[in-house]
Amino acid sequence: MIRRTLTWAALISLAIFLLAPFVWMVLVSLHPAKAPIPDYADLIPKDPQWKNYALVLFTPEVPVTRFLVNSLVVTLCVVLGQLLVTSMAAYGLARVRFRGASTVFGTFLASMMFAGVVTQIPVYLLMRELRWLDTFAALIIPGLSSAFNVFLLRQFMLGIPFELDEASQMDGATHWQIYWRVVLPLCKPALATAAAFTFFAVWTDFFWPLLATNSMRMRTLEVGLSIFKNSYGTTNWPLQMAAAVVTLLPMILVFILAQKWFVRGIQMSGIK
Repeated sequence: MIRRTLTWAALISLAIFLLAPFVWMVLVSLHPAKAPIPDYADLIPKDPQWKNYALVLFTPEVPVTRFLVNSLVVTLCVVLGQLLVTSMAAYGLARVRFRGASTVFGTFLASMMFAGVVTQIPVYLLMRELRWLDTFAALIIPGLSSAFNVFLLRQFMLGIPFELDEASQMDGATHWQIYWRVVLPLCKPALATAAAFTFFAVWTDFFWPLLATNSMRMRTLEVGLSIFKNSYGTTNWPLQMAAAVVTLLPMILVFILAQKWFVRGIQMSGIK
């Protein structure tokens, strides 16, 4: 009983410690615009200024709502496209026997050793040659592959009994039918984990959207925040915190919704 109580106390203390910065950010965002950072004694606002969020989202000078929509479109397309592409690659590496499979998989693993920034210049030059710069194509298509997600999904698929494939083939199913109707529905935990990782990476990406776009209408939220900061001054803390909350809230919601599958997918992907 004592051990259980201490465990719960430690977990609650850790949760409070981790949530404290977010709570502080929300409270600061509710203070009057242009107000300085309040002391801890005055942190809770007497008159919460919820209009700060409306000012952030609907100010005509900086179209934060447009940035938000761009980020949602790009992130959703990249997540769905990447799940389709990487799951097909993982199925081929995990369930299809062909010569050189180990070499191909080793190449995937080797590519994970290179930082993504290494490929930014050649990808930028390719986007320029295709005349895709400052379009959704430049923001979406380069992100449709992920060696890590191929690895994650392959490891999970190796844990699915191969007898299911053999039984499906005896019924006349093709590899595509086995992938779509048998294997993929069993990969929900791993798919949720891959989707969460991809969402966080794309939503918080700053460098590539900054390179690939140059007009205000194509900026994503992360890049837009720097524009918002410069437009309203570096000391307008309530508005800056409100903009930060708008950026952070979708990630928190995604993590809460995918937490169950997220943990299960991580655990089961390491079985083999």
